[in-house]
Amino acid sequence: MQKPIITILKNELLSDNWYFLNKVTFDYKMDTQESETQVREVYDRGNGAVILLYNAAKKTVVLTRQFRLPTYLNGNISGMVIEACAGLLDSENPEECIIRETEEETGYRLSAVKKVFQSYMSPGSVTEILHFFIGEYQSEMKVSDGGGVADEHENIEVLEYPFDIAYQMIASGEIIDAKTIMLLQYAKINLSL
Repeated sequence: MQKPIITILKNELLSDNWYFLNKVTFDYKMDTQESETQVREVYDRGNGAVILLYNAAKKTVVLTRQFRLPTYLNGNISGMVIEACAGLLDSENPEECIIRETEEETGYRLSAVKKVFQSYMSPGSVTEILHFFIGEYQSEMKVSDGGGVADEHENIEVLEYPFDIAYQMIASGEIIDAKTIMLLQYAKINLSL
């Protein structure tokens, strides 16, 4: 399939309350077709980074648990989600962001992380690219309790699991977050945990 020719006709801001929701009208044309006008709503919340913290010697991972309103509204009775530490880039590069987020959310101060891939998480409606990292932690790297930043209304519980238990939590439905599942799958294939 060849690359389509896209012409943006109109970009209407619907909401900028939290991030940006735009209604975009565009012409879509393939070489062999006439152009057709399409309309889509697109949510722009910026790009983000996520990390799986692991300890190879102990064969453990550090995850977080917090309330996520969209999951609650879509049937997750408690609204609580177990997930890998993550955050929005804002003005930082992905590596700086994830090192800062790791300390804020988990209390571990990392000096090095490894980027393993990046992915669009919901390309049909959200512009976000998520940068995926892994990072090895040791107990002496713990500098605080973590839990997030109070003025950002974060209330994050820090969890440490044996890797095998965390991996089994995908099948049991206890881990339902896509980015976390992707990183645990990566670890299963590429790390000796």
